[in-house]
Amino acid sequence: MTTPFDPDDAAPPGSGLFGLSITPDQAAIHVLAVPFDATTSYRPGTSQGPDAVLAASHQIDLFDRVFGKPYRSGIVLTKDPRFESWNTEARALAEPIIELGGHIEDLPDAQDKLDRVNELGQQVRQAVSAFAEDCLAQDRIPVILGGDHSVPQGSIEACAKAYPGLGILHIDAHADLREAFEGFQFSHASILHNVLEQAPNIAHLLQIGVRDLGAKEAERIESDARIHSIFDDDWAEARQAGTALRSMVRDAIAKLPEHVYLTVDVDGLDPSLCPSTGTPVPGGLLWPDIMMILVELARSGRKVAGFDLCEVSPGPDGDPDGTSWDAVVGARLLYKLCGCALSSR
Repeated sequence: MTTPFDPDDAAPPGSGLFGLSITPDQAAIHVLAVPFDATTSYRPGTSQGPDAVLAASHQIDLFDRVFGKPYRSGIVLTKDPRFESWNTEARALAEPIIELGGHIEDLPDAQDKLDRVNELGQQVRQAVSAFAEDCLAQDRIPVILGGDHSVPQGSIEACAKAYPGLGILHIDAHADLREAFEGFQFSHASILHNVLEQAPNIAHLLQIGVRDLGAKEAERIESDARIHSIFDDDWAEARQAGTALRSMVRDAIAKLPEHVYLTVDVDGLDPSLCPSTGTPVPGGLLWPDIMMILVELARSGRKVAGFDLCEVSPGPDGDPDGTSWDAVVGARLLYKLCGCALSSR
């Protein structure tokens, strides 16, 4: 006899994400693990993020005081072995390029290496896009679990195609508006540049938490009417002055269109929350800040078309068993994101 599922019990051995054991047809939320971090320019390791988050998710209480019981709608994780194979090849080719900061004039076969990394990035993009398109066709919510922040491009493009006039809510320490950083077309530092240039019908990009950007990125933000950034220094000043951050967030979200894609790089958070992420930056959002943003988005009447969570790294020891602090935070943030997306519907 099958034992009824009890959300208050410990996760059963061998169970799936958040301790659930369900089939894809039972799930409203489909999560694709994308363990790919070939272009990470500072500290690699986010390719181990999906497995670490999966393991840590078994420790989460499934009742949520804010979003209720997201697990009831069904959440399932999908793995595709191609991503690990692509990452192994691409990372080996990319490392000598990264070590030279993209200055590859004297690197043997440099252009061939760069071209192949870009080809593999395109394969990731296409596989992610196909996954998201399939989810959207079945009225499921596509979720990309990285890996570095290059990996969700295909999903954002699929959502933009399904929902013309899509808005993007981007949580990140970085603007990610660089063009082919270090020569990599699909760089983690180029994801928003790529989306704005290549995805159809992006109406608005709201960035929160940005505190590390280049001069050209700053010029892009100033010149592109689609982009609105709440910089981290403005956020900190408002907090110190006692200004209502909730009102600031509400006003910014009110500018977003009906359908929104939510893209989250954990380095947008204070580094005390995810210290092992690939490119940590002092400052950032505290846990109550990111929770407030998710609540306001869910209450705004906007519908979350899809989302991603990227740049969780289990740390320098490559801890794959989910005991790292980064994985604990990442798993809880993923569940909150699921709750936000479901509540928005």
